[in-house]
Amino acid sequence: MSTTAERESKTKIAGTLYRGHEGMWSWVLHRITGIAIYFFLLVHVLDTATLRISPEVYNGVIGAYKTPIMGIGEAGLVAAIVFHAMNGLRVILVDSTSWGTKYQRHMFYVVLGLWTALMIAFVPRHLMNVFSGGH
Repeated sequence: MSTTAERESKTKIAGTLYRGHEGMWSWVLHRITGIAIYFFLLVHVLDTATLRISPEVYNGVIGAYKTPIMGIGEAGLVAAIVFHAMNGLRVILVDSTSWGTKYQRHMFYVVLGLWTALMIAFVPRHLMNVFSGGH
């Protein structure tokens, strides 16, 4: 026999809005993309600062960025920025409208659909530039 406290505990877990569903994945992806963007900005500030040290050092750092692996990384960065921005708009709608929580699941799928369409449009063109030397 389970106690009342055990039943309430199970009910709270099962009734949690985001537990294992779209809202939780939206939250997790938003945090991951935000951290990735933060580290990119940190590296960007540091590599730009090398210009004050020496133009040769700066040119060497920029030259290292013109490799195919960095071009793939740029595609990942764009994917993170686009998802983070679009999901951020979804979060604003969830937080600031009376209907946002009711449709948060639907809005997550809209975000995923738009993000996918944008990435399908961007990634092939970008990678063609990266691997053709136009990068």
